[in-house]
Amino acid sequence: MPARRAIFVAPFGELSEARVLARLAAETEAAGWDGFFLWDHIVYTGVERLADPWIAMAAIATATERVRIGALVTPTPRRRVAKLARETVTLDRLSGGRLVLGVGIGGDDHGEFADFGEETDPRKRARTLDADLDRLVALWGGEFEPVPVQQPRIPVWVAARWPKRRPVRRAARWDGLFPIELPGTEALAELAAELGGGDLVVTNPADVDYRPWEAAGATWCLTGFGKDPREGEVRAAIEAGPRA
Repeated sequence: MPARRAIFVAPFGELSEARVLARLAAETEAAGWDGFFLWDHIVYTGVERLADPWIAMAAIATATERVRIGALVTPTPRRRVAKLARETVTLDRLSGGRLVLGVGIGGDDHGEFADFGEETDPRKRARTLDADLDRLVALWGGEFEPVPVQQPRIPVWVAARWPKRRPVRRAARWDGLFPIELPGTEALAELAAELGGGDLVVTNPADVDYRPWEAAGATWCLTGFGKDPREGEVRAAIEAGPRA
C-alpha cells in the first residue's frame, strides 16, 4: 500500500502564527494530503519566534475536517501528564478523532530541560516516559471524562534516534515509530523488520523521491522544511500535491 503523505513544519519564524498554520493546514487538506504535523519545542537554538503547537493544533483542528494532526514529538517528561491527558482528549474530540500523539524523551541540545529545571538524565526521562504512557492510557480509559473519540485510545507514535534500539522496543508496544537521523532506506527496512507492525514514519525534504522509502516499509512519508520554514516554500510543496 502507498504510504500516506503529510506536511511537517516547525511552528517557527514565519509560521509562528496559529492563523497561518491553520490556513496552510486547510490548503494541505484541499490538495489531497493525509496529515499536517508540527514540531514541539519550548525553545530552539537560533530561533526567536515559536508558537505553542498545542494551541496551534486547536486552530488547525477547526480549520480542517479530514487530515491527521499531531505534534512530533512531545517529550512527556517535561509535561504534567494529567494536563497532557486533558489536552489530548480535548483536541481529539475537537478534531473528530484525528489526533496522533507523538512522544519521546526529548533532548537538551537547546536547553529545554536544564534551563527550565527539568530532568536532564536521559535514562530517568525514559522511565518517566514509560510511566506517563501507562498513566495516559488509564486517564483516557475513563478515569477522566469525557473519553477520546478514538477507541480504544489515541494512537501513540514513539520517536527513536538511530541507531538506538530501546526506543524501538518501546514503539513496538504502541502504534508507531518515528525514527530520527536515519542514514538511509536500508536502516528503515531494518527497523521495519524489528517493529513487526504499526506505523513507520519518515520525514524528508520536499524534493526527495519517497518511493524507495515506501518500499523499505514507511507507512507515512512526511515532507519537512527544517528549522527555518518559509510560508512560500511550504505552500509550493502543498500545491504540488502529495504525489509530486
